[in-house]
Amino acid sequence: MKIFVILGAINAFISVALGAFGAHGLEGRISEHYMGVWEKAVSYQMYHALGLLATGILIQVTNAPLLGTAGWLMLLGIIFFSGSLYILAVSGISILGAITPIGGVLFLAGWVLLIVGIIRV
Repeated sequence: MKIFVILGAINAFISVALGAFGAHGLEGRISEHYMGVWEKAVSYQMYHALGLLATGILIQVTNAPLLGTAGWLMLLGIIFFSGSLYILAVSGISILGAITPIGGVLFLAGWVLLIVGIIRV
């Protein structure tokens, strides 16, 4: 499904844009701690944007059924993990840190399904 290539490219674009915004727009406006949180969100969004790109390509090459689910889990992981960290970094609302591990679990589940899906091909 080419949707994952598109979603991967969109997320890579957003990651670069938010990384630049963090470096230029947030510097001096948020603490070093929260700048690190922002950078972690950007990094994980980019890693998983690349994962989405790879998943989309692998689906087209292998047609493995589990890969679609893997891609959706990665996308949800970006939303929960990176999204919660972006909001936490600019708001300081610490309860949002409780949402972040949900995104981490979604990332892990996505990678496991990618592995299993490719093994089954």
